[in-house]
Amino acid sequence: MRFLFLLAACIACVPDVSARTELAEWQQQAQNVTIIRDDWGIAHVYGKTDADAVFGAIYAQAEDDFNRIETNYLNSMGRLAEAEGESAIWRDLRMKLFIDPADMRRLYADAPEYLRKLMDAWADGLNYFLATHPEVKPRVITRFEPWMPLTFSEGSIGGDIERVDLTRLEAFYGSAERGAPGAEGRTSSAERRVGTEAPGDDPGVTIPEAHDDEPRGSNGIVIAPSNTVNKRALLLINPHTSFFFRSELQMVSEEGLNAYGASTWGQFFIYQGFNDRAGWMHTSSSVDNIDEYLETIVRRDGRLFYRYGAEERPVQVKTITIPYRTATGMAERQFTVYRTHHGPIVRQLDGRWVAIRLMEEPLKALRQSWERTKTRNLAEYLKVMELHTNSSNNTLFADADGNVAYLHANFVPRRDTSFNWAQPVDGSTPATEWKGVHSISESPNVINPKVGWAYNTNNYPYSAAGPDSPKPADYPRYMDAGSENPRGIHAIRVLQGRTDFTIDRLIEAAYDSYLPAFETSIPALVRAWDAAPADHPLKAKLREPVEMLRGWDFRWGVSSIPTSLAVFYATAGGGRGGR
Repeated sequence: MRFLFLLAACIACVPDVSARTELAEWQQQAQNVTIIRDDWGIAHVYGKTDADAVFGAIYAQAEDDFNRIETNYLNSMGRLAEAEGESAIWRDLRMKLFIDPADMRRLYADAPEYLRKLMDAWADGLNYFLATHPEVKPRVITRFEPWMPLTFSEGSIGGDIERVDLTRLEAFYGSAERGAPGAEGRTSSAERRVGTEAPGDDPGVTIPEAHDDEPRGSNGIVIAPSNTVNKRALLLINPHTSFFFRSELQMVSEEGLNAYGASTWGQFFIYQGFNDRAGWMHTSSSVDNIDEYLETIVRRDGRLFYRYGAEERPVQVKTITIPYRTATGMAERQFTVYRTHHGPIVRQLDGRWVAIRLMEEPLKALRQSWERTKTRNLAEYLKVMELHTNSSNNTLFADADGNVAYLHANFVPRRDTSFNWAQPVDGSTPATEWKGVHSISESPNVINPKVGWAYNTNNYPYSAAGPDSPKPADYPRYMDAGSENPRGIHAIRVLQGRTDFTIDRLIEAAYDSYLPAFETSIPALVRAWDAAPADHPLKAKLREPVEMLRGWDFRWGVSSIPTSLAVFYATAGGGRGGR
C-alpha cells in the first residue's frame, strides 16, 4: 500500500508563497488517496470522494506514461506543432477549427458542480505529479488547467474531428501562398481555377490512399444468462488499439465509484470496462453522422456571404495562430478560417466551399463518459445515453441483473431521406438541415435478444444478434453506412446454437483460429494458378506456396506458413486478410 505524499522539504524549496500554498493543498488531497500496484503494475486507486479518485488515477497514469498524456492533450488542443514542428501544423489547424480555449473555459464555468470538481482534481493531480517529479520535463505543457479535459472528452482512438482530411485541408488553406484568400483575403485570377470564386481548389492535388500498417478492429460480445452454465451474463471486451493508447486501472471512491478497465491516457474516466454491477465496451461504428455541406459563397462589398434559402448570411471569419517549433526557436503561422452555421470550411469541391458538420458537444460528452461508469443496470445506462454524445462508437453492455444489449452509436441526426447523405449535400436549402437526433428507441439496438447473444466487430448492426437482429428496411440508410465483415461472420459461427458458455469457453470462442476472410480469395487464387498455362513465368515459381495454400484449412497458428502466405497475399492486394 502506498499513500501519495509530499515532503515538507519539497514545499520549503518553493519560494513563491502562492505556489507553496497550492502544493500544500495538493498534499492535503493526496492524503485522501491510496494507490496500490498489483503484480502486473496495474494501479488500483482508492479515494474518499470521486474527485480524490480522479486525482489519484491521473497521478498514477502520469507515473506510467506522462509523455503519452501530454501528447494526447497537445493533439486535442491543437498544439502538437509546438513540440513536433512544422509537420504538425495542419493537424493543429484541424483541431483549432473546432476547439477554442475560450469556449472551453466558458463550458467549464457552466458545468455541473460535480464535474467541475472532477476537472479540478484532474488538473491538480497532474500538476502535483509535475511538482513532485522535477526530473520529468514536459515538452510544452508545464501547467494543466481544469478546462482541458473538455478538449478530449471521448475515448475513441480516432475521434470525429480526425475524419477531416488533412491533405484537402492544406489544399484549401495552404493556397494563401498562391495569393488566394486562405490567409490574407487576396485573390489572384492567374492562380484561380476557371469559374472558381473561392480559394484552395487545386486540380493538381492528389489525395493519396492511406496505408495503415497497424491492424485495427474491435470485437465485443455479450452472452445472456440463458446461454451460460452459471446463468449469469458474460461480456467480452476485445478492443484493438495502439499498444500505447490506453492505460488499465481501477478507480474506487466512497461515493459509489468502483470501475475497472481501460482509460485513454490523460482521461479521468474508464472508457470501457466494468463496475461491480455492469460492464460496457465500445466498437468503432460505421454510423453516418458527419455531413458535408456545399456552400454557395457570394462576395459583396469586400465581405463574404453564403446563401441559405432566401437569405444571404455572413460567413464567419476568424484568425487562428499556429505556433510551431523550429531548429532556431518558436515561429508561428496565421490562417484566416471560415465557418457557416453548418460548421467550419474544410475543403473545396467543384468551386464550392465545403463545410463539415459533426457533433460539437464536449460538455455533454464528458458528462456521458463519466456518468456511465457509475451506472448500476441497463435502465441507468440507457438514461445516461439520453445525452446522445457517444457519437462514433457502438456499445456492448451486460449487467448483474442478466440484461445484455447491443447499443448503436447514439448521436444520429434526423435527416430528410430524399437526400444522399453519403455525399456532400446542398447547404443553401433548409431541407438539408438536421432536425434533432434520433431517440434511443429509434436506433437499431438489440436488447435482451431471444437468441441469447449479441456482438459487434465494427460491422453493421443488422447481424448483431443473428435472427433477432434489426432489419435494414426499418431504418434510414444513414443510420449505418457499413456492411458485414469476416470477423462478424466468424462471430456468428462461434456463438450460435450454444448454451454452455463459461468465461473460459467464451475466450476460447473468441480466439477460434478459423479465418473466414480467406474462404473465397484463396480458392480463387489456387484456381487461377491451375488455369495458368504451363509456360507462364510464375507457374514454377509459385508452385510450392500454392500447394501449401491448396491444402490449408483456413486456420491460423504460430507455425502456420499458409497463414503468413495468405495474409501477405491479401495485404499486397489491398485487403486486410483475416479481419
